[in-house]
Amino acid sequence: MNTLFNTDVGLLGGVGEKTKDLLRKLGVPSLGALLYYFPRGYEDWTDIKKVSQVNFKDDVCIKAVVISGVKIIKLGAKRTLYKALATDGEENMEITFFNNKYVVEKLQEGNELLLYGKVQKNFNKYEMVCPKMCVKGKEPKCLRPVYSQINGLYSWKIESIVASGLRYAKGRLCESLPERILAENNLCKLEFALENIHFPQNKESLNIARERLVFEEIFIWQIGMRFLKMGICVKTEVKLKKDYTDEFYFSLPFFPTNAQKKAILECIKDIRSSAERCMNRLLQGDVGSGKTVVAGALAYNIIKNGYQAAIMVPTEILANQHCETFKKIFSGMHINIELLTGSLKSKAQKEIRESIKEGKIDLLVGTHSLISESVEFKNLGLVVTDEQHRFGVGQRARLVSKGNNPHVLVMSATPIPRSLSLIIYGDMDISILDERPPNRQPVDTFVIDSAKKERMYGFIKKVLENKNQGYVVCPCAKESEAENLLDVKNYKEELLKKHGFSKYSLEILHGKMKSQEKEKIMKDFLGGKIDLLICTTVIEVGVDVPNACIIIIENAERFGLSQLHQLRGRVGRGKGKSYCILVSDSKSKDSISRFKVMATSNDGFYLSNEDLKIRGPGEFLGSRQHGNINFKLVNIIEDISTIKKISRVADQIFRNWDSISLDERSIIEKSVKNFFKSGNQENIII
Repeated sequence: MNTLFNTDVGLLGGVGEKTKDLLRKLGVPSLGALLYYFPRGYEDWTDIKKVSQVNFKDDVCIKAVVISGVKIIKLGAKRTLYKALATDGEENMEITFFNNKYVVEKLQEGNELLLYGKVQKNFNKYEMVCPKMCVKGKEPKCLRPVYSQINGLYSWKIESIVASGLRYAKGRLCESLPERILAENNLCKLEFALENIHFPQNKESLNIARERLVFEEIFIWQIGMRFLKMGICVKTEVKLKKDYTDEFYFSLPFFPTNAQKKAILECIKDIRSSAERCMNRLLQGDVGSGKTVVAGALAYNIIKNGYQAAIMVPTEILANQHCETFKKIFSGMHINIELLTGSLKSKAQKEIRESIKEGKIDLLVGTHSLISESVEFKNLGLVVTDEQHRFGVGQRARLVSKGNNPHVLVMSATPIPRSLSLIIYGDMDISILDERPPNRQPVDTFVIDSAKKERMYGFIKKVLENKNQGYVVCPCAKESEAENLLDVKNYKEELLKKHGFSKYSLEILHGKMKSQEKEKIMKDFLGGKIDLLICTTVIEVGVDVPNACIIIIENAERFGLSQLHQLRGRVGRGKGKSYCILVSDSKSKDSISRFKVMATSNDGFYLSNEDLKIRGPGEFLGSRQHGNINFKLVNIIEDISTIKKISRVADQIFRNWDSISLDERSIIEKSVKNFFKSGNQENIII
């Protein structure tokens, strides 16, 4: 197969320079890529329906006999209609074509046809407009492939090129999976799989082909991720001679949840592993699930064993808050904690850099300042990054490079369904905090339309009168050309001038402001100087403001479930009752489904699963910093049990990598390189 990925698709008959350029635009530069350019669907000419049975949204196949002559209707110099009446034996149906004189011969009275397309019903009259059409005896003998196409290169042409490619490849195909794996998992050969994914003999053959190719996609991805992890999880000298976890628990003024204890145990087990590889673990936790306590336990263990720890967060105000939190957690434990941010005066920054280099600082909390060249650690043993999607792989790597292969903990407050975690974070071990601390109250969520906004304004005022604070989230920073989208600037003006908010302190916040201005506004909000913050989603990853107990999300239809949940997580952090109000006039089914789920659940992992069902995996896959996952056949939702099963197979193969045969290793390595050559992952090292 490797040679076919290096074989120019232009050697096939009928593929000239123009067609080659069009194929390249489709991502098909080679013969191997052509064979793996799978159909997006199939026309099933074997499943013949009666007109009365059809679902009007679906393409269907109808067997019909023409019962009238062709009616030709001129609509102008350049527009002609061709109409005929046909029957399926029970119902009559009109067949209509535009500007296609060649259909006249097929639409002769008495001809028996197979028609493929959508059936429409208008005033109790059935009609098919421009269906695909075959005369009896010339119908396709199998499911016919339908390919994603571009102007100048249509599905039928791609079908012809693929057929030519399969003929050329016959006898030249090298297996992409070892024979043993095929046999143990009851999978068909690659040649059968490729022939029947493009031109299936029947539905059973298609299912057999798809099962094998789905296995291949997931297996090769998982193996590639493990190669990547092997490159990241290198040998480390950072070891724990003693486990201080119980001592850490004893010093806390509260009891950790079982989920926190489990995550800490998993991390400590990684760090103390006999393999002596550095920990590379993702800690996923819903908003308010207590990720900071887990990071604190690891930092305490690392520091007590003679090393330093660094925690990097995306904003200065979040760094300040983390620093204060850790000072409370480590109160009386003789641990030196310092904060390093860009806003510190030069003299203070210099003193901190000298202290960290001399080993006088045990835990350094900061922003991107931590990765500047002037920051040197004496003995860095643990790197923690919070809100991982705000940092690229390169930024995290620069912080890691400041130690001798330190352990790495990446924290994320964006819950991701387990099925996706297995795929997206295959290069990391995963710990999940799925239990809320007892002091966290659920947020009451309501959905209203614009007609109820006056009542909403009255409710906001009551909240503010009780000396509480709130957020209003708008989708735009400035007035948008898009219809009905609210922006923060005009929203603030309307509240002040039209809705009686002049007695309150209102401020706006959006991502286009300068960093120092944003930091000041958030600091003022945290300090209680601002009553109502009117902002964009810039506050999605924000600070802990216990006094904020209401959030309004305007144009809520613009956001997915996971993002709505993240925004809702800005409130409900104090002792008072908190509220989230979603404002939308959308009547779309997707929006209504999202709002219904939001109003009935505060569980981020449940919501992420529902978001996956409603909007697909794109939102989650788009957040991955490593690159794009370009699966062609895998359905993240429907194939979850298959993903789990294949992950176990990949684990077993990788654990026994050194003991499997050279031939098997060679086959897998070539397949990994071919798969990731297409842009899935640039960091695979084999």
